[in-house]
Amino acid sequence: MKNLVMLLGWAVWVALGLTVISCQEKGPDFDASGNFEADEVIVSAQQTGQILAFTVQEGDVLPAGTTVGQIDVTTARLQQEQTQASMEALREQTSSAAPQVELTRRQLAVQQAQLKQLYRERTRTQGLVRADVWPRKQLDDINAQITQAERQLAVTRQQIQVAESNTATQNRAVLSHRAALSKTEAQFEEQVRKGRIMNPVTGTVLTKYAFAGEMATIGKPLYRIANTDTLTLRAYITGTQLPQVKLGQPVTVRIDNGKDQFKTYPGTITWISSKAEFTPKTIQTKDERANLVYALNVRVKNDGYLKIGMYGEVLLKKSAEE
Repeated sequence: MKNLVMLLGWAVWVALGLTVISCQEKGPDFDASGNFEADEVIVSAQQTGQILAFTVQEGDVLPAGTTVGQIDVTTARLQQEQTQASMEALREQTSSAAPQVELTRRQLAVQQAQLKQLYRERTRTQGLVRADVWPRKQLDDINAQITQAERQLAVTRQQIQVAESNTATQNRAVLSHRAALSKTEAQFEEQVRKGRIMNPVTGTVLTKYAFAGEMATIGKPLYRIANTDTLTLRAYITGTQLPQVKLGQPVTVRIDNGKDQFKTYPGTITWISSKAEFTPKTIQTKDERANLVYALNVRVKNDGYLKIGMYGEVLLKKSAEE
């Protein structure tokens, strides 16, 4: 009887051992596991100055392009206005040759009229000289007056050209400084623009680093934001599983949803690592004996329950059956 009891005891222990071994050999019922990540952006100050307004709060959902704060840019704005005033002063220093040219043109018109009159007087005098009514000297005097009038007309035309040329040269010298001032004004305008704190991407504010009233410096982090509408599950597979996955492959992702229950999501493989790495300590793989694993990214549409850092599992075969 005693031997029978011992034999039964050994049978129980053997059965328990086989059960443990079979459970160990079975392994986990998922193909890969990892944690959810998001594309995070740290928004930093682009200008130095006191933060006058900053409306960002943790948990806020902000659209891209929204103004969320203002940094004091009084100095840059004053410098911009000073540059604009200098540019306006340059305009005042420029001159126009129009008034002087207009006066000279009127003188030219008078001289042309006088010359035409002399031409008519010469024609009449030539007829009188041929008829021996007037002496030859009278004709010579008129020819001399015509020569003088033609020269005076040429001088007047040259005066118009010189006036226009001198004014253009003077204006070019004054306006040559305008290009440099225009660049300086654009630099100050850019500094003023960077004083506005603009949200660069649509997403949820994760962490707030600064508050209104504080001093900001260029590069100082103000807040951290991420688009949580779609998250990435960074999971790991073994080398033997690598032939089973490809880019664009649909998979099933699941998370814990109470005791022994799961919530599933459709996912898509968007990236597969080209080289192996040592298995992270927090990651459980299909084959617990694997020392090297390959990382992959699975994009999952978030219904609001998925959180950054949450643990998730990937099922390859189940997605294929569906």
